[in-house]
Formats: sequence, structure tokens, C-alpha cells
Amino acid sequence: MPEPGRTTHDDEGPDGHRSRSDAAVPRAPRSTAGATEVRGAGLLVTFLLGGLTATPQLAMDMYLPSLPKVTASLHAPAAIVQLTLTGCLAGMALGQLLVGPMSDRWGRRRPLLAGLVVYVVATALCAIAPSVAALVAFRLVQGLAGAAGIVIARAVVRDLYEGVAMARFFSTLMLVSGFAPIAAPLIGGQILRLTDWRGVFVVLALTGAALTELVSVKLPETLPVHARHGGGVGEALRGMRTLLADRVFAGYTIAGGFAFAALFAYISASPFVIQEIYGASPQTFSALFGLNAVGLMAVGQINGKVLVGRVDLDKVLAAGLAAATLAGTALLLMSTGALGGTGLVPTAAALFVLVSSMGLTMPTTQALALMRTRRDAGAASALLGMSSFLIAAVVSPLVGIAGEHSAVPMAVVQLVAALVAVAAFVALCRPWSGRAKAEGRNRPGASPATADGPAGHQAHPHSRG
Repeated sequence: MPEPGRTTHDDEGPDGHRSRSDAAVPRAPRSTAGATEVRGAGLLVTFLLGGLTATPQLAMDMYLPSLPKVTASLHAPAAIVQLTLTGCLAGMALGQLLVGPMSDRWGRRRPLLAGLVVYVVATALCAIAPSVAALVAFRLVQGLAGAAGIVIARAVVRDLYEGVAMARFFSTLMLVSGFAPIAAPLIGGQILRLTDWRGVFVVLALTGAALTELVSVKLPETLPVHARHGGGVGEALRGMRTLLADRVFAGYTIAGGFAFAALFAYISASPFVIQEIYGASPQTFSALFGLNAVGLMAVGQINGKVLVGRVDLDKVLAAGLAAATLAGTALLLMSTGALGGTGLVPTAAALFVLVSSMGLTMPTTQALALMRTRRDAGAASALLGMSSFLIAAVVSPLVGIAGEHSAVPMAVVQLVAALVAVAAFVALCRPWSGRAKAEGRNRPGASPATADGPAGHQAHPHSRG
């Protein structure tokens, strides 16, 4: 057992192999008063960061059971109503591109609090939208503002952690944020028993207001003034170009973005596939959606507690991408009738595998990409989030292109997205080669060690012995 104040992790030896070792940690992240406050705040800060990363799930998942009712209420076809998801996703993509560099320039707290306030207002406006066009517009603003929580939460994690500790913490955040997909559709389904889809946005607005209050009181600044960009947002944007020029960073970013696209194809199409094609009730859909979220959360915890530190992170990512590809293949075969008549259970099982595989791919791609940089953590986080949400926003309308009574477009999008993610991982990251990791360690502004097991990584702020 490691002694108090020490964390066991994997170090990469000169021959490229990893060995188990105890590294002396922790040291105060950046030696700031804010980081000390985070250390003392403990579990509450973990839940706050998890709540911020859960913003997209809350904005999407509580609304999902009501999509067919929105279609009827606003007299709009399913493909147009799905643009309300696309608008929110596009906003989250563009918002992260703006907020990430801003947080590198002005710190984490001010952009975060401003974004949360606008998010609450936009969500309240969604509740009174008179038309589908207005709802799409309000959802766009909701996404733009909500992006602050997503991108800054990742940047805060990068402020505080290194290497394996960072990968583990991302898996811990998945435990917290993974609760949102479980609870949100169930709550959304029950809200629809009491009121219409507008009530869902009222609950979202109240939830956002509570989160804003907690963040304002309990989450201190984690990026000290001396670590910020002195040249303004323009310098941060130039840092983005440098990051994109890093082939391995780009590979992990693309792989993570298309893996998320496969997940979002499920998020966008499953209300119609489960309820319209298989005739399930909103409550049954919510239960299945929650079960899939349990799978994602459980696999994420297996990743963080068992695999990270014992298995090379590239191998973990490869396993997640392989599972998603196999599930996408099975869904396509079933939806086209190649396997004969299949009911809800086989389809739900394949979807469960696909969603659960994200417990391996999402935290691992984020950790591996962020290990490539320290100085531009906000910009790197923005690129990761922007690529994911922008790709998902593009694929969202595609899953409904054949109408409400075919699951083929969903399966096609999922399989193609998984295959593109695999191709990016293999062609750009080249996981079989140790050269990419050596290149990462030598890049200006990179972490002291960008491989899976850096020496001297910072400890979890709550693991104080």
C-alpha cells in the first residue's frame, strides 16, 4: 500500500515499457491559494466539476423523452425538431472555442460564472418559445453559454492534475456526470406526466441557477495570474494552431470527436427508434436510457479504478473503439433485416454495448490529448469539446433523414463514426510507436511527461492520506 501522501502510477522506462512505482506527490497545484481551497473543499468540488461536465447531458437528456411531443405541439416534422438538438450542440461547440482561450487569459471563474448566468436565462426562454424556430434559436444561445461549464471544468482538471492522476480523475468525473443521464430522462419522463415539454426547461433553468450559486461560492480560481496568457485571446488562438499542428493531439481529438458522434447519434435517434419503431412508452425509453448510462458509468469506473495505471492508455482506448465498432456493425445488420426480425431487446443490448464503450473512450481521449500540453489547457480543452460537439451537430440531422420509422440512418452514422475514430487513432496517434510519446515530451509547453505514466504528477487534491 502506498504511504500517505503518495500515489502509485506507471512510469515509462527508457525502453518504452512501464513499471509500477511510487512517486512522491502531492504538491500544491501551482502553489495558489485557490488550489489550496480546492484541496480543502474535497468531495463537493468533485461534484461541482462533475455537474459542470454534466451540463450537456442535462440540457439534452431531460428533453429527449419530450421530442415526439414537441413535434406535435409545434406542428413540425421530426427532422426539424431534431434541429433543436443540433442548435444546442452547435452552440456548445462554438462556445467552447471562445470560452477556452478566454479562460487562459482571464482565469477560470469569471468566464464560467458569466456563461452559467446566460445559460439559465436562455433555458428559461426555451420554456416560453412560441415556435420551433424560436426554440432552435434559444437552444443555440443555451449551448453557447453552457459551453463555459464544459470547457472550463476540463481546464480546471488540467490545472490540478498530471498524467495517470488526470486520467483517473476524468473517470471519477464520469461517475458524477454519468448520474445525469440516469436521472435526467427519468425525471423528464415523470415531468411529462405532470405537464408538457415546457416544464422540462423550467426544471433545467432551476437546476442551472442552483449550480451557478454553488460555483460562485465553492469553486475558487485555479489558474494564477502568472500562468495566464499575457498577450490576450489572440495569443491563445495561436496556441490552438500549435496544438492542431501536433499530429498526435489531432489524432486523439478526432478519435474522441467521432466516438462522441456515435454516442450522439444514439442520443438523437433513440427516442424515435425506441418509442416510434418499437412502441415503447416514454417511461420505458427513460428506463432503457438510464440503464445505458449505468453501463457507461460502470465501465468508466472500471477504467479509472482498475485499468488506468495497469494497462497502457492507448490499449484502453483501442478496446473502447473496438467495442463501439462491433456494436455499430450489429445495429446496422439488425436495422437492415440482415439478421431477420429482431425486437427491442437485441437492439437495446447492442445500444448498451455502444454506450458503455464510451466509458473507455471519452475519459481516455481527453486525458491523452491534454497530456500533450500544459500552458494552453483552456485552448486544448476547447478544441476537444468543439470538435466533439461540432461533429455531433453535423450528424444529428442525418439520423432522422429517413423519417421516424427507420433505424438504418442511426446505425449507419454510428458505424461510420466509429470507423473514422479508429482510422484517426491508428493513422495519427500510431499507438504502436513510442516515438510519438517522445515527440510529445519534447514539445514546448508540454507536460513534464506526456506518456501515460508521468513522473511527479500531481495528486488528486482529495487524496491527502
